[in-house]
Amino acid sequence: MEMDSLPNGNSTTTSTTAPSTAPPSKLTQLTESLKLEHQFLRVPFEHYKKTIRANIRAVEKEVSSVISAVNDSVDSDISNDDAVQRLTSLVSRLQGLKRKMEEERRTENLQAERCCARIDHLESPDAENLTGWANMRLKRILVDYMLRMSYYDTGLKLAESSNMLDLVDIDMYLEAKKVIDALQNMEIAPALAWCAENKSRLKKLKSKFEFQLRLQEYVELVRAENHMGAIAYARKYLAPWAAMHTKEMQQVFATVAFKGIPECSVYKAFFEPKQWDYLVEQFKQEFCRLYGMNPEPLLNIFLQAGLSSLKTPYCYEDDCTREDPLSQESFRKLAIPLPYSKQHHSKIVCYITKELMDTENPPQVLPNGYVYSTKALEEMAKRNDGKITCPRTSLVCNYSELVKAYIS
Repeated sequence: MEMDSLPNGNSTTTSTTAPSTAPPSKLTQLTESLKLEHQFLRVPFEHYKKTIRANIRAVEKEVSSVISAVNDSVDSDISNDDAVQRLTSLVSRLQGLKRKMEEERRTENLQAERCCARIDHLESPDAENLTGWANMRLKRILVDYMLRMSYYDTGLKLAESSNMLDLVDIDMYLEAKKVIDALQNMEIAPALAWCAENKSRLKKLKSKFEFQLRLQEYVELVRAENHMGAIAYARKYLAPWAAMHTKEMQQVFATVAFKGIPECSVYKAFFEPKQWDYLVEQFKQEFCRLYGMNPEPLLNIFLQAGLSSLKTPYCYEDDCTREDPLSQESFRKLAIPLPYSKQHHSKIVCYITKELMDTENPPQVLPNGYVYSTKALEEMAKRNDGKITCPRTSLVCNYSELVKAYIS
């Protein structure tokens, strides 16, 4: 099937016999669309790097602690029995570290296998399996959308039933889910723990998410009328941010001067419940930035790419045909930020035959203003003794009353 977008939102469908192999144009289009797949490879790779860095830090910390303990034992005046006991304890710690590293090594291997599986998947499409590969890709995009929209169980079931757990990032989204659920329950601790875990990366991204969390925790202390606790909290956690967020801090610090929730809109905004929704959205944005994910679901990107070629002013009129996807409100909302389709040449499709109207099959205008193709109207006139019945308004007229239209 080939779909040609039209100025009025209609489309013409031309049936062709499927060739035994995909045409080169299909593979070219696939190559172009693969440019949107950077997150497909980057997300597991970033997770892999994060695991390696965490393991290196854990080893360095533990080994440093063991070396320090050995040096203390050498420098101190202790008996042989105490020295043996300390060394035995240190050996036990190192053995525990070895077992932990073996487990982490298995985790690293699984993540590396996931990266390889995705590379193999992107390299696998060819003319013979293009349809199957495209169907798998569609399922991946649907699972990604479900996980972003918090339909975790549905996304997991689709991934399991399609045998593509290595091709989707369910574990990453489940990690995010814990923080999102906590913020929706007005709990900040899990989000702060996530910030501490990714502190260096967030600093490179110049993220202010941790500052917003600290600010909200301060506001909650003021809400509870624990003013002294709020002041102590600000000195400990908010003071380091003073140089970068002076104005915001000045405003929020002023809230301790009020008894209860301030009535002034400038300060009252800090106590609005929507602040928690803002923190959830900000976390989602920072989470996507951290792992190199598209901020917009891939499903939306592909849908908008298609809608941009169909969007015309006619799509938003009341008499927009039902065949036009933009006659549906959900698609209209998705297409709001998109520009109108630029049509260099007009294309009109007959409402009756669904065939393109051109110089060989010119459009004819009925007395009521509706336009249909000459071919369709001639066939109708032959069947009805020269009478034409408008399929939309039921107007009956003679074929001689029709006026030929010209396409510009």
